[in-house]
Amino acid sequence: MRKNILLIGGSSGIGLATAKLLTQNHEVYIASRSSDSLTGLGIHHLPFDVTTDDLSTLDLPAELSGLVYCPGSINLRPFKGLKPEAFEADFQINVMGFVKSLQAVLPKLTTNSSVVLYSTVAVKVGMPFHASVAASKGALEGLGKSLAAELAPKTRVNVIAPSITNTPLADRFLNNEAKMEKSAQRHPLKRVGEADDIAAMTQFLLSDDSSWMTGQILGLDGGMSTLNTH
Repeated sequence: MRKNILLIGGSSGIGLATAKLLTQNHEVYIASRSSDSLTGLGIHHLPFDVTTDDLSTLDLPAELSGLVYCPGSINLRPFKGLKPEAFEADFQINVMGFVKSLQAVLPKLTTNSSVVLYSTVAVKVGMPFHASVAASKGALEGLGKSLAAELAPKTRVNVIAPSITNTPLADRFLNNEAKMEKSAQRHPLKRVGEADDIAAMTQFLLSDDSSWMTGQILGLDGGMSTLNTH
């Protein structure tokens, strides 16, 4: 059965890779600022900026079986150089943007619907210079678990926590061969994650194959959060 799936901010990186997988069997709606990468993919694009716009004003279908929240940030700087405004900005994009999006579409979510969020390995594994992003993504993990309890059994909520992934968002950390190799060597599986890795897990969490899974934080990180191979 074809389902209606909404991706917030899914026009590049993990969101785009996910959308390409989903269009094979579902109707995919992407609410994002840009549509340049979506031409010819059979995706319904809705102009939307999560920081300023109201999702409830968009022409969305009456029913949604899945919601994927893609916006995020990688603000890696020493704590002493981070102003409170940086923490607030990360919290707004990572947490409040999702809160507003979910509240706007909550009445549209069908029975057996699924919500997918993205965190970071840096919540579970303390890393220097990750204070701001770890704070906001840690809040998102807590929110995801709380919502999974509150929305059960109608709606499932799960969180994927990747390590660094080769996407436009992470380009400045992986933009040459030396950086890519250095990052790969930090992972037990000796490679950096790709958008398709995360997209495959997202597709699974949206599907009926994961119908008995909710409230989970899923480490998809090349083994970084649980293995020490050094």
